[in-house]
Amino acid sequence: MTIWTWLHAVGRPTAIVLGLGVAVAGCQAIPGDGPWMNGAKSTSSEALPFDVIDLTPTTVVAYRPAATVDQPSETGNLSAGARVSVEPGDVLRVRIFEPYEGSIFPTIQKPGADFGNQVVTNDGTIEVPYVGIVKVAGLNLREIEQRIVQQLGNKAQNPQVIVEFVADRNNTVMVSGEVKSPGRLSLLEGTRSVVDAINRAGGPTGVATQLQVVLRRRGNVILDKQYSELLAGADVGIQKGDEIVVRPNSHTFTVLGAVAKAGNVALTKANMTLLEALGEVHGLSDERANKTGVYVFRMGDIQDNPNARARVFRLDLMQPVSIFVAQQFGMQANDVIYVTNAPLYEYNKILTAIYRTFSIVGIAKGSVTPTSTF
Repeated sequence: MTIWTWLHAVGRPTAIVLGLGVAVAGCQAIPGDGPWMNGAKSTSSEALPFDVIDLTPTTVVAYRPAATVDQPSETGNLSAGARVSVEPGDVLRVRIFEPYEGSIFPTIQKPGADFGNQVVTNDGTIEVPYVGIVKVAGLNLREIEQRIVQQLGNKAQNPQVIVEFVADRNNTVMVSGEVKSPGRLSLLEGTRSVVDAINRAGGPTGVATQLQVVLRRRGNVILDKQYSELLAGADVGIQKGDEIVVRPNSHTFTVLGAVAKAGNVALTKANMTLLEALGEVHGLSDERANKTGVYVFRMGDIQDNPNARARVFRLDLMQPVSIFVAQQFGMQANDVIYVTNAPLYEYNKILTAIYRTFSIVGIAKGSVTPTSTF
């Protein structure tokens, strides 16, 4: 039995069926906005590939949306500078000072201690006057300063060494995708985490709940989460060479039937409720909607148990308590909301079709003057 067969559990009156036959014979098939839900009962049967659940203050408890709870961030103790090391291709600036006049290096009050830019060679070294060749690859700036002091030995008295980055070519991360300024960022600028890197790239271009963030490190994916989850505390630290990709990952639900605006709607928040979802499509259609027949179709449970049986949730909006129930029912991606047509609207469609049929027949015989339909 299909879902639509179940939706037709109770047949329409014989007169309506006859009216349909007349309409088909005289003109064309009556267009339908969707199946009738009249007679649908709350049931759970092995004969059906889904369970039907009436949404009440009691049953809705199991389907409440998860609250957005901020988690403690794991990036609080990260220090970008402590993890930055020099590699071949980087450009350094080395300055050496001595505290006394007459030494081989000038005092800090005088210019001339700057030895210019030093490009780290492929073997990981730089050459500093009076010091010689210094192995710097794999060291941070503080360690390089100490090594230069050691290699100077007795050549200088109390030398003060300052090493700075001029061009950082290795301690970088790449940010690409749905950000305002994609490109390569240096860890020397204080970039410590994924969210930090995205912010320094100008921030995301879309809604946080519609963006997925992937972090690749040495060919492996170590993070694949929604951007909104990172903002809630799931942010992680980054290392040089990381690649951050921000890509759209649209989470939508579908609204069909007697609503003001049917179609696919984006889940603009992680814990959207059924009442908010109906508000996104401007509510039910006053002329068409059957307030007792609001249904949500869900194929399994995408969030917790994708292999679960499909479910059909029914809500009777004629009951005042249903407004509170709709405020507690959490929507999921790929849900389908279907609002049935009111019985009176169905009858009106049939009567209109019959009227048009007989009008066409009367016009053909010349006995009826064309008039507007109702």
